[in-house]
Amino acid sequence: MNGPGDPPEGTPEGPQGGDEEYRSVVFDESFIRAARLQEFSARERMDDHAPAVRTRHAWARVSASRQVLLLVVLIALAFGTAVYMGLRHPYKEPGPPAAEPLRTVLVPLAPHDAVPGAPSAKELFDNSPATRLRDGIEGITLPAARRTQNFSEAMVMAALAAAKEYVVKSALDPGVLTGGAQRTVRLLLAPAQLDQFDRSFAHPADDGRNAATGWLIRFDPSQVALADRTIRTQGTFAITEVSPAALEVSSDHTFVYAVRPATGKPDATSLFTVRRMMRFRFDRDDLQEHHVQVLQSAVQAGPQSCNADDAVFLRPLFAGQKATGDGPAGTDPYATGSTDGALCGTLAPAVQPTPPRH
Repeated sequence: MNGPGDPPEGTPEGPQGGDEEYRSVVFDESFIRAARLQEFSARERMDDHAPAVRTRHAWARVSASRQVLLLVVLIALAFGTAVYMGLRHPYKEPGPPAAEPLRTVLVPLAPHDAVPGAPSAKELFDNSPATRLRDGIEGITLPAARRTQNFSEAMVMAALAAAKEYVVKSALDPGVLTGGAQRTVRLLLAPAQLDQFDRSFAHPADDGRNAATGWLIRFDPSQVALADRTIRTQGTFAITEVSPAALEVSSDHTFVYAVRPATGKPDATSLFTVRRMMRFRFDRDDLQEHHVQVLQSAVQAGPQSCNADDAVFLRPLFAGQKATGDGPAGTDPYATGSTDGALCGTLAPAVQPTPPRH
């Protein structure tokens, strides 16, 4: 019986010696004939063995130029995303408050006596409190601009400059004063207020919302003429940051006009005084577009009669005329409901006594 390490036909004969050490790794003829060969079927080769043809990936089928293009697009998208995430503020900035409608208050100032007059405007100016006022735009001065918590010094200055431009164009422009070019004022307004502005001129009413004279100072050219183009002015501006998204500018100015009837004696000149307090708002878009939101306008003007309808035009009393109708009425602070009539005030004497000559 053969041992475990012998081939099927016994130990082969042959020379021993030097080849003995390679005997364990040499296959003789009988061993090779006894080896079992197994041929796999087509199904077995498909199921149990790797396919002869390798499948190429989709990326490998893309040409080199397209690969480069795709890499460039991917890098650009990654860079853009990184920049966007880096610049995006983690907190949403509060939006600016919506534009509010203008609210107006018109108070005629009635004189106690007949309106004083003089042949020239200079004589009237020199003998009235208007002598302390400056001429025209020289009296419309701005305070120093200082940055606020959320607005730079340049933004604060832009808000003050826009408010000044509105005051000047709405109160000193001769074309506006004589009932004409209100378009110059309209161009300064924020778009959200344009409908109210147009409605105030198409259908004016003293209802606190739709008075044309709440937006600007104007006289009826068929009744009133400017006796002198010089207008005495005085007033102040103040600015406040009301929110991280808005600035407000308040103004308080006095304007003194020399007027006369459009027809009649050209030398019957008198003074007409207007005190106007306004409040403006500016968001960042307004500052960039040079627009103004006019929130409030309080106008005191005289000499006028208390029953003057000044929603369309301011209606001065001229030299020698007296106020008609009831005088300024008292108001019961404990009463409820609507008031009996429009507000009316008393106009202080406009002309000081002329000093005696020696």
